[in-house]
Amino acid sequence: MPSYRIERIRELLKREIGTVIRREFPVEEAGLVSVNDVEVSGDLRHATVYVSILGSAEQQKRSVQRLQEQRWRIQDLVARSVILKYVPVLRFVVDDSIARGNRVLQILAELEQGSAPGPQ
Repeated sequence: MPSYRIERIRELLKREIGTVIRREFPVEEAGLVSVNDVEVSGDLRHATVYVSILGSAEQQKRSVQRLQEQRWRIQDLVARSVILKYVPVLRFVVDDSIARGNRVLQILAELEQGSAPGPQ
């Protein structure tokens, strides 16, 4: 079980990275990018940032590419607002769990409509 300190740092990084992404990435160009979760290593030197991207396929592709290109800038901006001994090296991973969850809900709704008894 992660320590209370690591949990606080995870939430702080999640909030600050989300703020930087909202400020630096225009929605029209990159779609809606949201930070779902941040996993931090025990020594606080590495962080995996799980993001979801809502938008067209082209916007999603552009967002992933831009996140990779701008990783050091995002890390630098986070370092200016979060005071830690070591600023974790960020790694972005696309998290499609929201899209998969919506698809499951859609399938359940279709099944529910299909199995509803009709008038007899």
